[in-house]
Amino acid sequence: DTGITTKVKAKLAEEPSLKSGGIAVETLRGTVQLSGFIKTATEKSTAERVARGVSGITALRNDLIVMP
Repeated sequence: DTGITTKVKAKLAEEPSLKSGGIAVETLRGTVQLSGFIKTATEKSTAERVARGVSGITALRNDLIVMP
């Protein structure tokens, strides 16, 4: 699970349209949870798309909150 978390964080950091410093990533038994505060709904969907692109994830919970 630590490896998945590391990969997701790295991919989020590489995404130029995200300011990923506000996105927390936790993984338990292959389920990844994204949480934190972001500025737009587009950032929320982009973060989810990027995270889903990481291999080894069995499920994803996108608990990011949009705070403009």
